[in-house]
Amino acid sequence: MALLHSSSRLLFHTSSILYTLNNRKGEKQRSSRGNSVVMCLAKDSRQDLNGETVAVIGLGVSGRSVVKLALSRGANVLALDSNPSCVPLEEDSGFEGYDLNRVQTELGPHKRETLLKASQLVLSPGVPVTHPDIAAAIQAGVPAFSELGFAAAALPGNIKVAAVTGTNGKSTVTTFTSQILRNAGVRTFVGGNLGTPLSDGVLQCLAFPAEDPPFSVAVVEVSSYQLELPGSFHPKAAVILNLTPDHLERHKSMEAYGSIKCRVFSRMEASDVAIIPQSDVLLRRLAAMSGSQATRAWMGGLPGVQLDKDARRAIVVVPTTGVEARLYLSSLQAVGTHNAHNAGTAALLALSLDVGLQSEDIQAAIPHLKAPPHRMEIVHQDDQGVVWVNDSKATNVDSTSVGIRSIVGKKAVVLLGGQAKVGVGSGGLGFGVLVESLQSHRAVVLFGASGLAIEQELRHAGLSITCTYTELFADAVQLAGSLAQPGDAVLLSPGCASFDQFKNFEHRGQVFADLAKVVST
Repeated sequence: MALLHSSSRLLFHTSSILYTLNNRKGEKQRSSRGNSVVMCLAKDSRQDLNGETVAVIGLGVSGRSVVKLALSRGANVLALDSNPSCVPLEEDSGFEGYDLNRVQTELGPHKRETLLKASQLVLSPGVPVTHPDIAAAIQAGVPAFSELGFAAAALPGNIKVAAVTGTNGKSTVTTFTSQILRNAGVRTFVGGNLGTPLSDGVLQCLAFPAEDPPFSVAVVEVSSYQLELPGSFHPKAAVILNLTPDHLERHKSMEAYGSIKCRVFSRMEASDVAIIPQSDVLLRRLAAMSGSQATRAWMGGLPGVQLDKDARRAIVVVPTTGVEARLYLSSLQAVGTHNAHNAGTAALLALSLDVGLQSEDIQAAIPHLKAPPHRMEIVHQDDQGVVWVNDSKATNVDSTSVGIRSIVGKKAVVLLGGQAKVGVGSGGLGFGVLVESLQSHRAVVLFGASGLAIEQELRHAGLSITCTYTELFADAVQLAGSLAQPGDAVLLSPGCASFDQFKNFEHRGQVFADLAKVVST
């Protein structure tokens, strides 16, 4: 155990050294170009990489956006993917009109000599900075960036950025923030880890004069993977919503995970607003160590956002401008008290951007806020009054705990299972903490690769309600429907990844929604 802890610290130490070294190399590169990257923030990034070679590692959605942006900025591209069956760019209709003669593609294992040829590396989220060949290239002086960092260098400086990160709730707060802004008439790009890469937003800007971009605000969901190499990413307002065990198979420890999350604040200045939970001791300490000059605001305190005990009213105070809003949240349509907190945080973010919003603008948007799909989404109600709730995005125990506690006034049959994440919780998989909130409900149905192990943990922790396992998801949904009584809820909040039986959590959620309509007929 001590050896494992020691190796985790060593890996984080290595990652931190590479991050620091990469930052220094990036600053030197910008300086040697006469600050061309920084200057393009106020001017135009077209052709600012003319004559350089950008190695794009990973040709998924974000990697392909990076290839397009690199070509648009004048670079030659080394397009690399470890999957030998990756769809060639030439067969991708999205590259129509791009000069692919400037792209050299290599599929299969990465070659160190190829990486060393590049002027800079851009890593897709699935590619760790500690990969030996990538680490060697960084140590040899090749600057490296995530897709987020690469795009940030070319984003016009007159666009204000709101960044949302944390373990749970990122997509909802990102969506709510963009909806508040758009409802007030603010031209807004929304994307990042949520779906549309920031590189796509920059590509949109290149089609417009630099002084008149197609949007004035970018609301960006940011993952810990993107923050490993954030480059010059500089939000006007940023929030770390929470920090609970997740992605520890990559980051190895909560300390490392939290430190990487706090990099979202690293480029922020005193006129910017950095938001964290007031009650999170670890995040407060790590944020203080991040070196950020941003002005602090709190979730759960003032200045910041504070809700009353019933989560029906919120007070929002922006520390940099003194703008204050008093909001009534009873008209919020999204299910669960956690969404009232999400709405309050989104209001704080939107006001912190200092784009002219007032309290009445926020209040007017509250009834129109809609959470993204697969997050406490009501997908069906049958003739017996049974409500089917899709919370497929709940891929860890903490998120599932929130989902269960959001079902009030009725009993639920709760579907748990899938592929439990490595390193989550302390002792086993960590599902025992759910027992207290599950005891008041109808039943638990377990499924998938980790279902039996979860059942064992729940029983060991004292669960006394009906608890049963079936391997296949479709059988589990059918069983849940048969256990539900009139007026109950059937809640899919699995607490696990979906890859044992599905392509992703969206696929799992859609199958659940489809089965709900069939099972209840």
